[in-house]
Amino acid sequence: MNGTTGSTQRNDHDRGVIVVGAGPTGLLLAGDLAEAGIPVTLLEKRRHGISNLSRAFVVHARTLEQLDARGLADELEAKGQRLDRLRLFDRLALDLSTLPSRFKHLLVLPQYEIETALERRAVEAGVHFAYETEVTGLTQDGEEVTVEVRGPDGSAATRRAAYVVGTDGLRSAVREAIGQPFPGRSVIRSVVLADVLLAEQPETLLTVNAVGDAFAFIAPFGDGYYRVIGWHRGRDVPDSEPVDLEEIKEITRLALGRDFGMHDARWMSRFHSDERQAPQYRVGRVFLAGDAAHVHTPAGGQGMNTGLQDAASLSWKLAAVLDGHAPEGLLNTYQTERHPVGKAVLRSSGGIVRLAMAKRPWTLAARAALTALLGVACPVRAKVVGQVTGIGYAYPAPRGAHPLTGKRVPDVALHDGRRLYEALRGGKFVLITAADTEIEPGDRKDRLTTAHWTTDRRTALLVRPDGYAAWASDAPDEATIEDALTTATGPASAVGRRSAGAERVGTAHDGGN
Repeated sequence: MNGTTGSTQRNDHDRGVIVVGAGPTGLLLAGDLAEAGIPVTLLEKRRHGISNLSRAFVVHARTLEQLDARGLADELEAKGQRLDRLRLFDRLALDLSTLPSRFKHLLVLPQYEIETALERRAVEAGVHFAYETEVTGLTQDGEEVTVEVRGPDGSAATRRAAYVVGTDGLRSAVREAIGQPFPGRSVIRSVVLADVLLAEQPETLLTVNAVGDAFAFIAPFGDGYYRVIGWHRGRDVPDSEPVDLEEIKEITRLALGRDFGMHDARWMSRFHSDERQAPQYRVGRVFLAGDAAHVHTPAGGQGMNTGLQDAASLSWKLAAVLDGHAPEGLLNTYQTERHPVGKAVLRSSGGIVRLAMAKRPWTLAARAALTALLGVACPVRAKVVGQVTGIGYAYPAPRGAHPLTGKRVPDVALHDGRRLYEALRGGKFVLITAADTEIEPGDRKDRLTTAHWTTDRRTALLVRPDGYAAWASDAPDEATIEDALTTATGPASAVGRRSAGAERVGTAHDGGN
C-alpha cells in the first residue's frame, strides 16, 4: 500500500490531511475524510497487517450508531456476540436492554475486527497508506503543517498537509512534537494479558470480577481462544518482567474462583494502565484524538469507543472547512465538545476500577451503596449507563438554543423508509421537517439530505453528520430554516473548494513512501 513519488512531485494523496496512526480512531477518521473527497494520507510506523492481539473487546451502543452511519454496524454485529448486561464487578451489572437506541446491548468483538472493516472502507474511499513510516518531527505555520518522517529504508522525508491529526496512541509522536504535556499517572501496574485455550467454557460471554487483591477478565476471540486480563495487588513488577501461564492462572483463581483449565497460551504480555489527558486537543493546525489525546483504565471498555467518537466529531468539521463550507473557527468546537467527554471517561473508568479493587472498609461500603443505588434509582442508573455506553453525552449549545441542540439524536424513522443513521451515510447533514414543509437541498445536495417525520411532528431538526442536533425549531418558517442551513452548512450557492493551504501542500521529499 505504499505509494512512490519523486522528490519534488505533488500528489493528491499527500494533500489535505495527514493522519498519523492506523488504529481504529485513525482508520475511521481517514475513511470519513476520503469519502468526503478530501485527500488524506495515513502514516503508520508498523508494517502493514492488523494484529489479532487486541486489548479492546467491547463495542458500545453509541459507537455502533456511528458505525451504522458508515454502513458497517450490521456486518460487525453478525461477527460479534451481543450482551445486554455489562458486569462491572461482583453484584453490579448494568442493564442495557432499555437503552434508547437501536443497539440495546454491547457487542463483544475483538478490536482487530473493527480495524479490518474500517481499513477496507478507508482503502475503498481512496486513503493513501504509508506503512513503516515514522514521524520524527513536525512544524507548522498559518497555512500548512510540515511532517518529517523516516521511511522503511531509514531515509528521511518531508510531507506537508493543511492539517495533521495524531491518532498514534499513548506514546504519540505528534503530541510530543507539538509540545503537549500528558499529565496523569499510572493507576494499575503489572497487568498481565494472555490468549489461551480453555478446558472449561465460562458460563457468561464476558467473565469479570474483582476482589480486594485481584482482578480478572475473560472474553472470547471467536476462534477458540480467549483473552485473559488479570492483575494482582501484590505483584508490582516492571512491564519487562516475563509472564508465565502459572501467574495468570493464579490471578484468575483468586478473582474468579477457578482458572477454567487454561492452556496453550499463544501470546502473553505485561503492561500498566494509565489515566492521562492532553490539555489541548488542538494546537494550531494539529489535532489529537483517541489514545493520543486521552488514555483510561480498561474498566467499562470505554477507551476504543471514546476514540472512535472523537474521530466522528472531528472528521466532518475538517471536511467542511477544507471544502469551504464552514469557517475555520468550527474546528475549535472539537476541543469544547470532546475534551469534557474525555475527562468524564477518565472519571468514570477510574471510579469503576477503584470501586472494583476496594479493600478498605469505607471503599467497600461505598461500593455496596452504589450497587444498591443503581439497583433502585432509575435516574442515577440511566446516567451511569448513558456515560458508559456513550449514549448520554451531549455537546454545549449556544444560549437560547432549542433544548435539542447539541443532543444526540436517536435513530428515528423517516418518511421515505430510511432510518436516520442510514440517511447520515455519506457524511451529510439531515434536515427533518413536517410532511407539508418542502425544503430541497439544491446546491447543498453534496452536504445535505432532507426528509420528513413519519408522524405529525412539527419540529424542524437539523442533524449533524455525527448524529447530534445542530439546530431545531418548534415553529419554523422557510426563512428561519434557510438561516439555520446557511449557518451549519454554508450558503446554498457555495461551491466546494479546497483551502489555499490544502492546494499548496504536497510532498517535498518522499523518500520512497
